[in-house]
Amino acid sequence: MHVPDLTPHLEIPDHSVSRELFTVYRSERLDLLATHPQPAAEALGRYYESEDYISHTDGKRSLFERVYHLVKSYALQQKCRLIDRFATKGQLLDIGAGTGDFLATALAQGWEVTGFEPNAKAAAIAQSKGVTLTDATSALPAETFSAVTMWHVLEHVPDPKAQLDELYRLLQPGGVAFVAVPNFRSYDAFYYGTFWAAYDVPRHLWHFSQTAIRALATESSFELVEVLPMKFDAFYVSLLSEKYQNGSMRFLSAFRVGWRSNRKAKRTGEYSSLIYVLKKAKNSL
Repeated sequence: MHVPDLTPHLEIPDHSVSRELFTVYRSERLDLLATHPQPAAEALGRYYESEDYISHTDGKRSLFERVYHLVKSYALQQKCRLIDRFATKGQLLDIGAGTGDFLATALAQGWEVTGFEPNAKAAAIAQSKGVTLTDATSALPAETFSAVTMWHVLEHVPDPKAQLDELYRLLQPGGVAFVAVPNFRSYDAFYYGTFWAAYDVPRHLWHFSQTAIRALATESSFELVEVLPMKFDAFYVSLLSEKYQNGSMRFLSAFRVGWRSNRKAKRTGEYSSLIYVLKKAKNSL
């Protein structure tokens, strides 16, 4: 995705894998941040080669990972309630399916599910849970799905605008896309600065504000129906940020920051992560 007005904004190291330094550029017009250099597709995989990358494993090695999976189980039920609220139950596509827990939960609740997951290790775990995966969304017919989900995936793709166009193509008229991304306008992002774990360079190629998502959604012909908070993310991201900044997960400090972030967001709407509910018009061509 070409953004013409980018200027240097922050220097951020890859805290979790390579320790390499990356520049994050900002578009003032879109209020959008971009990681530079963006690793080539063939090189990107090595930046995910960490046992700490929980979304690609079912690891429960530590108290942190056990708590993560406990909260995740609750969050999965909440996600299913959310899609039931906005979308007509039918065929569901999850892009960036990880180890398949969301799809397995949706399947158990009556959805016909398909997933896409490029990481071979995560995909194998997902398939062991009985969910169907596709090798490429481009192989799927247009206007197939009543709901498409991307839970913390849009920030990973090289071209977010093209990705949103693809969601639009895949959705039936009246279908709904659910796109969750970190919000660099949140209090926890401000507090931790370059140690904010949700920058996660270079795995996160883009960093979004509400302004940026609204603009991209409009360009892809979506109607933005609602913006919803992911309140647990403030605590999860703060724990990782404490580890990056101080060498250990300082639980009390992270809890204070997460709580303060959510409290401030009740007034500003700038939660640590946000879910954007995007609808395709019923009379779309």
